[in-house]
Amino acid sequence: MRKKIAKVVAITGGIGCGQSTVAGFFKKFGARVINADLVAKRITDRDASVKRDIQRVFGKKVFFRNGRLNRKLLGQMVFEDEAKVRHLNKIVHPRMVSQIIEEIESARDSGRYSVIVIDAALIYEIKLEHMFDAIIVVSSRIGNRIRWIKERDGLLEKEIRDRISKQIPIEDKAKWADYVIQNNTNLERLEAKSREVYRKLSSG
Repeated sequence: MRKKIAKVVAITGGIGCGQSTVAGFFKKFGARVINADLVAKRITDRDASVKRDIQRVFGKKVFFRNGRLNRKLLGQMVFEDEAKVRHLNKIVHPRMVSQIIEEIESARDSGRYSVIVIDAALIYEIKLEHMFDAIIVVSSRIGNRIRWIKERDGLLEKEIRDRISKQIPIEDKAKWADYVIQNNTNLERLEAKSREVYRKLSSG
């Protein structure tokens, strides 16, 4: 039996737009989903050289006594300083991309999937768009994003707006995308829109 030729697709957006919810729908429909944040978390938990580099740049205080990274403290430090963001990205992103490529190849080799999805917020920010057959941008109005992030993370509106301002505007990402999924109504409608895009990708 011939293996399926899988399409490699990015699902991206901005903080609070619902990209991981859409990625969850794609998994339900049969896609292999690789979550970039979880890959990065695994690397910062397990890769000794990454831990050493983070400690060298940010100090011992960003680790708990058990050696685990204090992500909340590190997040506060880097969001206040663009130079620190660049330092952290330089440490983590090359290893993260390498690991993601390995997982894509493994999913391709299995022949089980017609669509392989990378769920990642920073596709355009770290210039990874060349890796994909298609890019889906999940977009939502700013008021919805602020409300959902407050509910999920308990952040203040100023903190949320600061984080949103650090990302490329969602309107620009939508212009560059192959598919745009608007997330401004309810989960049922979002799932229906996601299914429509999945069908186009898996049958094309």
